[in-house]
Amino acid sequence: MTTHANHFAQDIRLEDLWDDPYPIYRRLRDEAPVAWVPAVGRYLITRHADVVFAEQHPELFSSREKDSLVLKVMGANMLREDDPEHRKLRAAAEPPARPRRVKTDWSPVFQRTADELIDSFADNGEADLFADFAGPFAATNLAHLLGLPQVPAADMIRWSQDMMDGNSNYADVPEVWDRALAAAGAVEEAVDETVRRLRDEPDGSVISSMLHAEDPPTLQQIKNNIKVIIGGGINEPRDVLTAGVWALLTHPGQRADVEADPALWRNVFEETVRWISPIGMYPRQTAEDLELSGTSIPAGSRVALVIGAANRDEEVFPEPDRFDIHRAQRNYLAFGGGPHFCMGTWVARHEVGEIAWPTLFRRLPGLELDPDADRAVETGGWVFRGLLNLPVRWKK
Repeated sequence: MTTHANHFAQDIRLEDLWDDPYPIYRRLRDEAPVAWVPAVGRYLITRHADVVFAEQHPELFSSREKDSLVLKVMGANMLREDDPEHRKLRAAAEPPARPRRVKTDWSPVFQRTADELIDSFADNGEADLFADFAGPFAATNLAHLLGLPQVPAADMIRWSQDMMDGNSNYADVPEVWDRALAAAGAVEEAVDETVRRLRDEPDGSVISSMLHAEDPPTLQQIKNNIKVIIGGGINEPRDVLTAGVWALLTHPGQRADVEADPALWRNVFEETVRWISPIGMYPRQTAEDLELSGTSIPAGSRVALVIGAANRDEEVFPEPDRFDIHRAQRNYLAFGGGPHFCMGTWVARHEVGEIAWPTLFRRLPGLELDPDADRAVETGGWVFRGLLNLPVRWKK
């Protein structure tokens, strides 16, 4: 058992995690799989087995973290609750996101969104799929799913990014807090407008489901949880979408396999969320003194379940840095586990894997990275990680 600080972990900088966390994660898994990192102010848990253990033991690793950044931005919500309160809130919000409802109710909406966005730029022969397609696609779909169809995609995207920047504001930048809290206030106003309509006219959306649940949440609980869903419900499908396109465009053999067998789109999705985990870590707080991978963690400690590291653990995934849609091992953790398994999993799988990708590659013949673009493809982040742009071109 050890309690002393690892020297490498002491020197980790936030900017290095943002630029490319994977070499750092690899060294932590080898040298200090449970390490106190001063720049983050918490213990980073980086091995797959340890993250699984933590997710399977919420009584030891509580979601109710004191001074949580998510709570500061969004207020009390199901993401930062343990059962039974978490179970109650999730039961009210989840029905519209279940697999059957996604396929029957929302699939036509997703397909219409994809086609309308592609119509807007198909004749140009080039686009930035991050800004021109992936962001608006995820935002428009989520607005309909939540019951906020009146909110423009640009507003949804801005609110999501500003709140998520606040959720990962470990550098404590005042301007970031200002933007995050302003976005949270704007979401509350939009929910108020929608609630007035949906009280008498249920429409099957998430807000409607919460309002008319058997054990309905309070209005403030609805607002707080819609903030959380707008945060993760845009950046995760957006970042999976762009990362998967980028991966296929840079792995032509695997692209050919998918185009020859559309059933492989499911494999593309599963491998993409392992390879670049859009939600890279979940914060937790220890409920009692415990030991993990030989390291003592005191009760009340802030920890991070580093999903981005666990999903590239060599003990579980051979050649983990390699993108491979034919990978046999699918035991990744991109959507979490235990009671907090991501509520939007089926939505993301369907809108990205069954709608967005097949439609893009079908409608944009000869799709390829644009070698003449002003900026090469860039990635960034570690709490939330994804592409920052995706310049492409195709045959008009």
